[in-house]
Amino acid sequence: MDNVLILTLDSHGVPHRWVSWQQACFYYAKNLVAWTLGERTFTYRGGISRLTGERSSITAHSIIAIRGKALAAKGFNQVPPLNNRELFRRDRHFCAYCGGEFSYFRLTRDHITPLSRGGRDTWMNVVTACRHCNGSKRNRLPEESGLQLLYAPYVPNKAEYLILTNRRILSDQMEFLRQHVASHSRLVVAPA
Repeated sequence: MDNVLILTLDSHGVPHRWVSWQQACFYYAKNLVAWTLGERTFTYRGGISRLTGERSSITAHSIIAIRGKALAAKGFNQVPPLNNRELFRRDRHFCAYCGGEFSYFRLTRDHITPLSRGGRDTWMNVVTACRHCNGSKRNRLPEESGLQLLYAPYVPNKAEYLILTNRRILSDQMEFLRQHVASHSRLVVAPA
């Protein structure tokens, strides 16, 4: 149970972040849980009360909405931080130039417009590239190096970023988050 993460939402049902079971218990203990979702529950046991002799416990749901301004600091449309792990996951470990699927250690972050030529280190200017293609492209634009982008970059929304950052998502959490993922996301699987 220690490695289970609880999905928090704001009181309007907008996904916010993952929290540990300890943080979830804090929200329950402080009466900050507005409502809950999810099929899975987890019961955490505390100490024994000197007054009643009963052991305390908190049952937490896998998805909890937090009341008040506890989650107001970060909005749903905030641009998530860019790092290689989530970039490679966004692009599903496929090279944007040759289309090959590679392990994490055989991939690089490629700047479509190189930094030295005025490009920026943003979600919209980076794609996943294998080491070979990135080496062939060097400090050039794709068309200058004879390469062509096979897919377009995009900024993941908050729900997609939450999916990208957690590899142990429970099925009820995933079902909830997928409802908030943009249709252009590579995480959206077309119906068969």
